Amino acid sequence: MNLRQHKLVRLIVALLSEGMTPHKIALTLALGVMLGATPVLGTTTILCALAAVVFRLNLPLIQAVNFLAYPLQLLLLIPFMQAGQWIFRQPPLPFTRSQLLELLHSGFRHALEQLWLYSLHGVVAWLILGGAGALLVYVILRPILGYTLTRRHAGHKPAVNGS
Repeated sequence: MNLRQHKLVRLIVALLSEGMTPHKIALTLALGVMLGATPVLGTTTILCALAAVVFRLNLPLIQAVNFLAYPLQLLLLIPFMQAGQWIFRQPPLPFTRSQLLELLHSGFRHALEQLWLYSLHGVVAWLILGGAGALLVYVILRPILGYTLTRRHAGHKPAVNGS
């Protein structure tokens, strides 16, 4: 699939055409990835909706990015907890990965009782590392989106008569 044909890319280009600034789009994408990777399962949709309201971002775009970031959330769940353990100098998780997944499937309340301190440490690590990652995503995307907007406007200029 051609990158220009991807639905998310077409949505971003459409938003640029409709007047949404490169800053707002880059911020939406960066926060969508960061909030979508939070190490607390079941919170990303609410966090992204709150960010959209507070920062006046495009709600469908941030939720689309949140949805696409879900595999990243699962992939980074344990590493964020481990980073939190390192930050707070705590012993490692007393579970194997398979035991942890089994615990998560046994019920939210039971898992929360067993993992709340590890989750809290994971959230601190996520705030530090996720914040840095979101800043990096923003810094990379902002000029690219600005360039794309400039090119789109240059291509749509009306012809000037040479008389």
